[in-house]
Amino acid sequence: GIYTVLVEGDDFNEPVADAARSILDGHIVLTRQLASAGHFPSIDVLSSRSRVRDQVVDRAQRDAANEMLRLLAAYREKEDLIAVGAYQPGSHPVVDAAMRMHEPINEFLRQAPDEHQPLQASREQVIALAARAAGGSR
Repeated sequence: GIYTVLVEGDDFNEPVADAARSILDGHIVLTRQLASAGHFPSIDVLSSRSRVRDQVVDRAQRDAANEMLRLLAAYREKEDLIAVGAYQPGSHPVVDAAMRMHEPINEFLRQAPDEHQPLQASREQVIALAARAAGGSR
């Protein structure tokens, strides 16, 4: 089944949500920040988890997804510096790749309500994005 835990004021560490996360097979975190930016579904993939992912995807898809998460995390870590222009390109290769791939990854993560994407197409797309990030192409 699917359970929903709503938290007040976006406090994801309150006791009920924290307890639910500890016993469920995974959790999807929706954020007001992404929704306000017009990013739908507003899933914060860095805060969301699946404990069964590695049992239901193949190695290529898992590795590609891990690369996307690594790039998203690197971008988030340096986001303030990037926003004010203080990040110096070339100082950190992973952040450079994260900056280059930020929009393509976010475009992949967006989906209109009437848009349908077959699982195989999503798999191929995430693998292609990871290959593109590794290859350094735009």
